[in-house]
Amino acid sequence: MEAREAEFLSPYASCSANSRGREREEIECDIRTVYQRDRDRILHSKSFRRMKDKTQVFLAAQGDHYRNRLTHTLEVSQIARTIAKALYLNMDLVEAIALGHDLGHTPFGHAGERVLDKVCPLGFSHVKQSLRVVERLEKNGRGLNLTWEVRDGILNHRTNGTPHTLEGQVVRYSDKISYIHHDMDDAQRAGLLTEDNIPITLRMLLGGNTKERLNTFVHDIVENSRGKNKIAMSEEIEEGLHDLRELMFQDVYLNPAAKSEEKKAEHVIEELYTYYRKYPEKMSEEYQRLLADGEPEERVVCDYISGMTDQYSLEKFKDIFIPKRWRGREKR
Repeated sequence: MEAREAEFLSPYASCSANSRGREREEIECDIRTVYQRDRDRILHSKSFRRMKDKTQVFLAAQGDHYRNRLTHTLEVSQIARTIAKALYLNMDLVEAIALGHDLGHTPFGHAGERVLDKVCPLGFSHVKQSLRVVERLEKNGRGLNLTWEVRDGILNHRTNGTPHTLEGQVVRYSDKISYIHHDMDDAQRAGLLTEDNIPITLRMLLGGNTKERLNTFVHDIVENSRGKNKIAMSEEIEEGLHDLRELMFQDVYLNPAAKSEEKKAEHVIEELYTYYRKYPEKMSEEYQRLLADGEPEERVVCDYISGMTDQYSLEKFKDIFIPKRWRGREKR
């Protein structure tokens, strides 16, 4: 497989044989490349499975078809794989980065992230937390021991990131394209947005529906990146993507109808943080081990809370703060 990569991939692709390697050396697999193993490790991790019950945009959405953090991750992966295949890049590396890029997200999406960043004196970022998950938290504190290229892509997947591989750059674009695409689709399903809300000039440039716009973005990246050592969009289409994102912030991401429950969610996260800072011994055993290893208490509390799903955080809040019905032995 490494020989086939060298023969068929673009000269700008990241070949498995040229990886900078892992922090801890280990015997390599005889049938999987290093990036295939990284993808598999992420896919089988506990933090990956927990994303199925973490908010993407619509908190506690009532409906079977709204995206969650896991479905967002899968859509990012598919878009990134499509681009990587067209550009003869390393699809295994792209997939590993895409599947791992949001592992550190909090319950309740960016609302939970904002609260932890506000209350924790060390700060909190889901990007850095995703890297911490794969380097430290998974496997009972041993981490997943991923390759340098995958960790670099995870750390730099946001718009202001600077991935060192073309595969990481593909995921960086795919993440933005994906959330704009599917969040708009969800917003239309929720009745918050219609195609008429999108300026006609944008629809003429990018496409008349979400499917057409996704097709435009993917093709534009492929056409403007083929045979080059940088992933890029045309200036006109990238500006259109930016305008679409601004529209989403105006009409959806900051829309009171979509965010009506966020204050409650923020209160839950803040109260849980305060409680576990006061009673760190109440956290589960794996986090007790982190404290015993000398990790800062504030950071470990963030580790614990950010690893919760929406539902689990609500259950913990209810268990801690809501009085339980008392049942005594009545005399008859």
